[in-house]
Amino acid sequence: MAEIKVDCIGETCPVPLVETRKALRKAEPGDIVEVIGTHPSSKKEIPMAVKALGLELLEVTDEGDTWRIRIRK
Repeated sequence: MAEIKVDCIGETCPVPLVETRKALRKAEPGDIVEVIGTHPSSKKEIPMAVKALGLELLEVTDEGDTWRIRIRK
């Protein structure tokens, strides 16, 4: 099982969502994709996309201005 990190700090929509989707396409079932970013609306959009794709949202955490989203494919 792999862990794939997607660093979107400083990027605005739609870049974090696009990069998350790319990482999820490359991921194998069971892999964890961790997305780190700073854009507030991406923090809402990525979990909605995860649900729409039927994947497992493990956690959404805030660290100051930065958020971290972990997804299991």
